[in-house]
Amino acid sequence: MDSNWIKRRWYDFRNGHAMYLIYGLTGANFVLIFHRLLIERVPALNEVFSNLWFFAVVFIFSYIPISIAIGVWHRKNQLKIDQEQVFRRNPPFARMFRIMMDIQTGKASEDEIENARKFLKSIEEGKG
Repeated sequence: MDSNWIKRRWYDFRNGHAMYLIYGLTGANFVLIFHRLLIERVPALNEVFSNLWFFAVVFIFSYIPISIAIGVWHRKNQLKIDQEQVFRRNPPFARMFRIMMDIQTGKASEDEIENARKFLKSIEEGKG
């Protein structure tokens, strides 16, 4: 087992946790804490949301549309900036684009072209 295998599993774990599992966990945690610390202690709110399940359903049905609206805003206004920042912090992609430009203009060495080809091939084969 090489260190790249372990690093890839660590990456997979972070993605699975951050993109999927954490939503359910943090949602349930928020609903429970919010209900216990606010709704149960404010009489007017407790009258409306005395049942935890009712509060959870109301929360979910209001939270999802708000999240979608914020996501649409992000995609339309912020995503360009986010992607630019990701690209600026990715030296391998910058190098690949530089080599492609050098190939187009005839400035790339045979070694650079071959190394770039091997790098792309390893990504295609799932080894990169």
